[in-house]
Amino acid sequence: MGFYLSKSRTVMHNLKPKLGSLGVMFHQSSGIASFYHHQESQSGLIKNLGAGSCNRPTLFTIWRSEHFKAEKQLDCKQNCGGPQVLNFPGGNVKFTSELDFLPEGLEERVHCYRILDENGQLTSSNFVQISDELAVRMYTYMAMLQTMDTIFYEAQRQGRISFYVTAIGEEAINIASAAALQLDDPVFPQYRESGVLLWRGFTLQEFANQCFGNKNDNCKGRQMPAHYGSVKHNYFTVASTVATQVPHAVGAAYSLKMDRINACSITYFGDGGTSTGDFHAALNFAAVMEAPVIFFCRNNGWAISTPVGDQFRSDGIVVRGQAYGVHSIRVDGNDALAIYSAVRAARQMAITEQRPVLIEALTYRGGHHTTSDDSTRYRSAEEIEWWRVAQCPVSRFRKWLEKEGWWNSDAETELRASLRKQVLHAIQVAEQVEKPPVADIFTDVYDAPPSNLHEQETTLVEAIEKHPKEYPPNFSC
Repeated sequence: MGFYLSKSRTVMHNLKPKLGSLGVMFHQSSGIASFYHHQESQSGLIKNLGAGSCNRPTLFTIWRSEHFKAEKQLDCKQNCGGPQVLNFPGGNVKFTSELDFLPEGLEERVHCYRILDENGQLTSSNFVQISDELAVRMYTYMAMLQTMDTIFYEAQRQGRISFYVTAIGEEAINIASAAALQLDDPVFPQYRESGVLLWRGFTLQEFANQCFGNKNDNCKGRQMPAHYGSVKHNYFTVASTVATQVPHAVGAAYSLKMDRINACSITYFGDGGTSTGDFHAALNFAAVMEAPVIFFCRNNGWAISTPVGDQFRSDGIVVRGQAYGVHSIRVDGNDALAIYSAVRAARQMAITEQRPVLIEALTYRGGHHTTSDDSTRYRSAEEIEWWRVAQCPVSRFRKWLEKEGWWNSDAETELRASLRKQVLHAIQVAEQVEKPPVADIFTDVYDAPPSNLHEQETTLVEAIEKHPKEYPPNFSC
């Protein structure tokens, strides 16, 4: 909102006693506070780790831009930069006599931040140092996620669960980003971030309960398998609809800002999600309102069967953040150290400077999109195998641990055997637990259920009683 002020200065003089703090703000700033500010120097994210809070003007005021004041505009056209500069809302714009269109892209693609190469060798010292304890814990959870995905996928193929989504090839994105966050940071996932929830303490048994939809499932069997959610772990429930969680994360971030909570929200999405209107609306809203949110894009090359080359012509996703005025970085998504460093720096930037940050992680979806997909129909088996073996983030991180002397083959054998045993046990237990009662389908929405829901419940109970063989034996009414 802005006020159009006439040339008469007596207007503000008469309004000032009625404006209270806004009048004082106006007087102290000698005009309406400018919403726009000069962009800071383009230094790397890691170098900003120690940066202090930003002193940019707050947005909690209707006095957002001195450019709403016509007299100021006219004065600046005459005195602020001469005839070669236009003082336009948003900042000064220089004139040129060259008929020069902006190119469709940069001559060179945006560089990708990396610390570990494919052999687990350090390529730089510009990363956040982590302890051996944290490094081993991160690797343990990466291996746990890998094991859980492998066995749950097999369980689906055996017909024991109806659906599953793996994060094969994206274990570093899951665990390393989760390790760089705090529990106070709300997570708005897509459907390939189960490792984030795993890191936060959601147990293997809870994962199995959800996939089997038994009565111990905290979603009460109402969600598709692998569509997890947990209030306790500040992890919003997964929705199959693409990118709808992105604007939700921005709204949550803005509420954190208004409540002055020392946290930020983070939302995960794939390259396909950036082709939706929700992504663009969310990015623009976050940039304009300066919401402390991290946009984390898993650019894994494929939106189900659509390659990135068929989605956009620009240089990936990182340049889209820049176009909206959002600090952005491209990271090697198969490098756990790079992911951890980038997310930790982005979190500090989002909180201390109260601004959004976009991370594009280049990785590869090593498995099928879901168990309903056969990715060999649109990409070669050789391509998949090369990425799964040569670029495996779990193997890369393990090699680094071994070079540091923090891991060895004996520890690996023991860990893998233990994890497999734990996952199999969780599945066996979940499989034996009865399903939630049918009545749970109709609860938790209305305080007093309407008549049409009662009719639907009655019809469903009659169908179960009439065709008992069509339903599980432990499916109670």
